[in-house]
Amino acid sequence: LERPFIKLLEEEEDLAVHLLVDASASMNWPGEESNQSPVVSMQSANKLAYALRLAGALGHIALTAGDLLTVTLLHSSGDQNWGPFRGGQNSLRLLQFLESSTAGGITDLNLSLRNYALRGRRPGLLFVLSDLLSPNGYQEGLNALQGRGYEVGLIHVLSPDEMEPPLGGDLKLVDVETGADAEITLDPTTLALYRQRLGEWLAQIGGYCAGRQVHYIPVTTDLSWEKLVMQTLRMKGVLK
Repeated sequence: LERPFIKLLEEEEDLAVHLLVDASASMNWPGEESNQSPVVSMQSANKLAYALRLAGALGHIALTAGDLLTVTLLHSSGDQNWGPFRGGQNSLRLLQFLESSTAGGITDLNLSLRNYALRGRRPGLLFVLSDLLSPNGYQEGLNALQGRGYEVGLIHVLSPDEMEPPLGGDLKLVDVETGADAEITLDPTTLALYRQRLGEWLAQIGGYCAGRQVHYIPVTTDLSWEKLVMQTLRMKGVLK
């Protein structure tokens, strides 16, 4: 595999790469059933585990290409930062950092992304890996990053049961971030409305990204690792 992507690569041989991973509680879905590290548990459908594995792969590619890599976990208790480093000799240190990651709390994506844009780091290629389930949205944060000169890729990570709920009947739903609950009856009418609203939400995200020249890569965690890296990311222009 070669280095990550896009037009900056044509202009800069010494590229700065930034990977921002949403570590909010909603990313810890489906819940992990073992004590395995999320990076090691290759078959996990957990969103955070999937995002961390992808961050590890993209980070390794950037490091071995000689690019300057910074990885940040966006967390309600304070962001966790790794880097900036360059060189393939740092790949093991990157994996060790990712293996220690846990999800929790509510991440305000707009606030986290705006703060990152204001920190004065060297702009370059930046990926946000998130389920975008942030109550205050994400658009202002992405706009702030672009305003500071970052080229932005948005990797939207969802689980299969968020795309197609497997449950039915009378349910009590609990928000994993706020603890708020609601009782619903999941019948065919409710499912149809859910699918409609989900489709509208995804279309809105895709339309926003197209209008702002943000590189939008939606993935679900049942997509095999080989297909994600070797096909999807190449088709989207993330890898060449």
